[in-house]
Amino acid sequence: MIAILAGLAGLTIVGPAKVPPPPVAAPVEAAPLPSEPTLVPYEAVMRVVRWVTSAKDNRALPWAVVDKSQAALFLFDGKGQPLAAVPVLIGIASGDEASPGVGNKKLADLGPAEKTTPAGRFLAKFGLPVGGERVLWVDYATSVALHPIPRDAAAGEQRRARMLSPDPGDNRITFGCINVPKAFYSRSLRPLFRGKGGYVYVLPDSKPLEEVFPRLRVYAP
Repeated sequence: MIAILAGLAGLTIVGPAKVPPPPVAAPVEAAPLPSEPTLVPYEAVMRVVRWVTSAKDNRALPWAVVDKSQAALFLFDGKGQPLAAVPVLIGIASGDEASPGVGNKKLADLGPAEKTTPAGRFLAKFGLPVGGERVLWVDYATSVALHPIPRDAAAGEQRRARMLSPDPGDNRITFGCINVPKAFYSRSLRPLFRGKGGYVYVLPDSKPLEEVFPRLRVYAP
């Protein structure tokens, strides 16, 4: 997993120590590596975090906040302790609602404007397998799942490079699902959500936070 500095109070997430490469027989010119993004939660993220922890809206389940503007996910345990912050890939189209009937369509039949990651509060659980592997369904009705980059993703999409890019605009490439780093998924998120599931709070692109999360009004600073 890439090294990540998360700006939540008391949270520093750092990847494994870098090991120097083994010596080679002859000098080889290495291609430059993309810079590692630093993820610091924006004020909108902090408002949701304060609300969830104060109101115990997560009901003692693990939870995550997805900030589409930053293309980042912030993970918490059931007690509200921050655990990790990672870059994510999200839907190509900007938008906060799923198109009517999108969950009943094949991926190939989705129009450009239908490839959105809807905003909202979702109870995410592992469910029916896709491609032989169970996935964490954020919203099963609209076919929005949270999982690593698919093995069959088109090479031309360059999803891994987009995930490493410091520009969040590069991270809009999926059909609506949320892609996360594979190591983070297997080591952190899956063990937490495997039992009773957990909540995923997807922040909006354009709607006011209070419209997407009405209960937030009570805990507004």
